[in-house]
Amino acid sequence: MTAVRVLLVDDHPIVRAGVRSLFDHRDDVEVVGEASSGEEAVLLARHLHPDVVLCDLRLGEGMDGVATTAALRAQHPAPAVIILTTFDRDAEILGAIEAGAAGYLLKDVAPDDIVRAIRQAASGGLVLAPEISERVVQVMRAPRVRLTDREREVLALLDTGASNREIAKTLFVTEATVKTHLVHVFEKLGADSRARAIAIARDAGLL
Repeated sequence: MTAVRVLLVDDHPIVRAGVRSLFDHRDDVEVVGEASSGEEAVLLARHLHPDVVLCDLRLGEGMDGVATTAALRAQHPAPAVIILTTFDRDAEILGAIEAGAAGYLLKDVAPDDIVRAIRQAASGGLVLAPEISERVVQVMRAPRVRLTDREREVLALLDTGASNREIAKTLFVTEATVKTHLVHVFEKLGADSRARAIAIARDAGLL
């Protein structure tokens, strides 16, 4: 059996060491390199030509897992990318899949499942835990929330804790205009309060 060449990407050395140890006594997976950032991963992949990149979602400053996935998938040849993370918000999962990730696994997954996912991704398969797969389908079936540029600006300022008066002053509009935008934002998000609007917007990847 030909070993699958794997590149590990995580900004925590201890995590990388722990994941690497999963493959120490296996002949079907070979760790060919490690990267502590998305930028380093993209450079290493060009030289190492891994079959699969196992990448965290949050990588500190610089490129995150989604941006790293998109950059890796743009390479020729393009490695399969599996996101291995502790974060499971719907917007993050969908963002990774849309960027071209072949899989999305949480870090509490069983070691054998990681190996199985790596081999499946290397063969061109999509690897999602059942509960995540179901959520992705639900999110993709749900109508997308579309905000105007101005509504996004109002929402972003709302997220900072700004009052209607402060938002109006920042955007050089009247408070009445801000209230109108907020009514539209609340309607589109299905929210009944400022706090709820912010929470829904974050889950939807709008903030």
